[in-house]
Amino acid sequence: MVWERDGVIVLGHRGYMSKYPENSLLAFRKAMEAGVDGIELDVWLSRDGRVIVMHDETIDRTSDMNGKQKEMTLEELKRADLGEGERIPTLEEVFEVLPKDALVNIELKDAEAAGEVARIVSENNPERVMISSFEIEALREYRKHDPETVMGLLIDREEVVPLIPKLKEELNLWSINIPMEAIPVLGFEKTVQAIKWARSLGLKVALWTQNDELFYANDNLLRLKGLFEVVIANDVERMIEYLRSIGLG
Repeated sequence: MVWERDGVIVLGHRGYMSKYPENSLLAFRKAMEAGVDGIELDVWLSRDGRVIVMHDETIDRTSDMNGKQKEMTLEELKRADLGEGERIPTLEEVFEVLPKDALVNIELKDAEAAGEVARIVSENNPERVMISSFEIEALREYRKHDPETVMGLLIDREEVVPLIPKLKEELNLWSINIPMEAIPVLGFEKTVQAIKWARSLGLKVALWTQNDELFYANDNLLRLKGLFEVVIANDVERMIEYLRSIGLG
């Protein structure tokens, strides 16, 4: 199984977002050139039913235009500049520019895109894809179309934690995707206890963050050694170098 490796898997969060326009083809290419195992991206459906790559519900923050992508056609969305001349990519375009063995973590931002994403995944080496979402209904909808592809439940609130055992069975979960922000909120020991409990259920662990410094503060990643399989980083070169330095590269 391609998601189970000896070393820690490094994914570029929205590509190489610390240096290039996030969720752009440039950011994805540069992340791969830097040596990551794959990339993480976010998807929505456009008004005309195309799967486009964008994090927010609107294109306001990351482009020179405004509007909700669900209310815009692909043609309209392609006019937006993400910076450095980059345009909003479709999911198909991402697969076209990535190496065939690159891992791809696709975050569903809502359930509407699930069916079309499943169709695209089925045509692009689905064994190298992870589907993830905070939205349990989006994961349920995806599973109607694809029972096999690796799936990770994104955790952003404590209330979801008691549901994990049931959801693991229902959704055939491979991982829980935990924010490093849990450490300052819950404390290190409580976070470790939660991770160990999830692992006792047979789940893998992917770590992500909005702020890369949380990976390195207080040697957090070093102290979590052996408790995670995947790291989703903004600054991928720094992460690759760090993991090598602590024997996890």
